[in-house]
Amino acid sequence: MPPTQPAKPRTATSLPRLLSGWLAGGFGFVVVMLGGWWFTVAVGVIVHLGLLEFFRMAQFKGIRPATKTTLVAVQLLLVTTQLASGSGLVGGGWFAGDVAAAVLPASGAVICGWLLLQPVTGTIADIAASIFGLFYLGFLPSYWIRLRDLAGDALAPNLAGQPWPASAGLALTLLACFLIVATDIGSYVIGRRLGRHPLSPISPGKTVEGALGGVACAVAVGAFGGTLIGWSWGWLIGGVLGAVVALFALVGDLTESMMKRDAGLKDSGDAIPGHGGILDRIDSYLFVPAVVYSLVTLVLPLLQG
Repeated sequence: MPPTQPAKPRTATSLPRLLSGWLAGGFGFVVVMLGGWWFTVAVGVIVHLGLLEFFRMAQFKGIRPATKTTLVAVQLLLVTTQLASGSGLVGGGWFAGDVAAAVLPASGAVICGWLLLQPVTGTIADIAASIFGLFYLGFLPSYWIRLRDLAGDALAPNLAGQPWPASAGLALTLLACFLIVATDIGSYVIGRRLGRHPLSPISPGKTVEGALGGVACAVAVGAFGGTLIGWSWGWLIGGVLGAVVALFALVGDLTESMMKRDAGLKDSGDAIPGHGGILDRIDSYLFVPAVVYSLVTLVLPLLQG
């Protein structure tokens, strides 16, 4: 039976937890500012460690994913995304087409072929875990690279003509990150003070009030960010973007909680002192970049026009 009252959130804050949190945040800010291959390599390291944790959870369920093949495929996907997305080594994309879109299905076929060649033939669960790992920690994070490499005065009018590192990609990537942080802070603060109704049995510590608080904070930050960037009706468009990001960040958080619950684990790992594993810290960041990228490249031009 689901609990009738949400579990009380942990209130103790240790020095290692604070230090590791600030160091992770500082590292993220630096690599976002640098962009290019620095950013791609950082994303590659993070998703590699996260994928190892994901496969560990799968193995707790008796699943035998194609671990090494998927790890290589994910890195290939990230590298080709950077080569094709426009930052490159020479200021422009190396490929005319979307190479990453070709890498994804090819990698899926290679993963299935590898499982077929094993002494014990792979199962549906083995295939599903491998392909989902490629999507969850390869395809989705690749949109952070696409987003960071975006260029165009219309995407960030107030940054037009500004020197490096100012760019539309930098502004949008920072805005997406700040929206996720605002969602986390709003959810925690409001949930701790006003939370009464459990949001989901998957994560008993989360409440409806906390989720609404997270959305409200993200809307406020989005409205400010949209105005700062210089969009027409920036406060409205930014507010809507904030609400969308908050919802998808929550989905990412609950998805990882669902997988941990199924595997019988409290944390995905212990890589970050006081915070658990890599997946525990990046779960909210996985679904967001694809949504932000799609909104600013497909919807924003129609609204601005």
